[in-house]
Amino acid sequence: MQARTLRGWGWVHKWSSLVSTLFILLLCLTGLPLIFSHEIEHLAGSEIEAPPMPAGTPQIALDRVAAEAVKAHPGLVPLYFFAEEDLPDLWYVKLDTRVDTDESESLLILSDARTGQVVDVSAFDEGFMSVMYRLHVDLYAGLAGKLFLGFMGLLLVVAIVSGVVLYAPFMRKLRFAEVRRERAPRTRWLDLHNLLGIVTLVWALAVGFTGVINTWADLIFQAWQAEQVAALQAGKTQVLLPKDASDVPAADGSLQTAVDRVLAAAPGMAISMIAYPGTLRATPEHVAVILRGDTPLTSRLTQALLVDPADGEVLEASARPWYVTALQLSEPLHFGDYGGLPLKILWALLDILTIVVLGSGLYLWLKRGATEVRG
Repeated sequence: MQARTLRGWGWVHKWSSLVSTLFILLLCLTGLPLIFSHEIEHLAGSEIEAPPMPAGTPQIALDRVAAEAVKAHPGLVPLYFFAEEDLPDLWYVKLDTRVDTDESESLLILSDARTGQVVDVSAFDEGFMSVMYRLHVDLYAGLAGKLFLGFMGLLLVVAIVSGVVLYAPFMRKLRFAEVRRERAPRTRWLDLHNLLGIVTLVWALAVGFTGVINTWADLIFQAWQAEQVAALQAGKTQVLLPKDASDVPAADGSLQTAVDRVLAAAPGMAISMIAYPGTLRATPEHVAVILRGDTPLTSRLTQALLVDPADGEVLEASARPWYVTALQLSEPLHFGDYGGLPLKILWALLDILTIVVLGSGLYLWLKRGATEVRG
């Protein structure tokens, strides 16, 4: 019975590995430069800095920044503002033909927050890093590509779990971490495959599972948006700042005033993103202002507040659900970009070891032909 069970696990391990290996290899190879995206941009001289201006130069209203971006690209409309902690005098403004697109053909405008001048324009499908990003995220196939890669990630998790099940009885015959160097090349590679698989076990499971969660991002935000709209319609909202609050600027329909009222309702928080009404992260009537914390990890655990530009009422329609928290935590864990350069280097080394595990598994299958690989 035990032998039959092991044969079943061997079948699961073999086919989950074979079906997913080439795609997981692609993800590992494209993920490697993405880990060091900021460093690569710096070395390539493509990092953007705010134009030099006297210290303390005030920032202009967000509405003027958006107008200048649209003026530079007629026919497009603003979707989002993004803020980077290390670029306090610059805004990223995402533009597209309408607010309800899949954003695959969007333009990302980098604008000077003090003048509205467009500093840089980046099309998402241009440049080496953009190609690596699109291959890593959706294979240039939009949501279908994301979900497909998510399924490949699930197969990777299955392959890892089944490999662990097979590893225990296999290692009863050997000392831990032993590589039989005196044996045939296939045997040496089998031992190395098993050893590196165990070394990278926790990391591969974490990165694989968080990668799967990331592929569901569009669906997760659609569900959150539907939940927010339902809460608004049902009157299940928490008013953080009433319409008639007297100690903040009165609503005048502008984006800047709406955001100022949100910041007044949540002191001590910083802007991470501003989403226009009708976009994926807002509601049809409200501006969504995404605020972040002030530590490397809590900066990813954002708080979303809704504000009606017409009356200025600031709402928290619903608390952040668990699936959005899971997504927001999975993003930094997946790329290892919350612990500085040392953690990025560790992530890269583990990524390279995983490539060796995948390549050796493919080699073992090709050498063995139709014989089942037990490692």
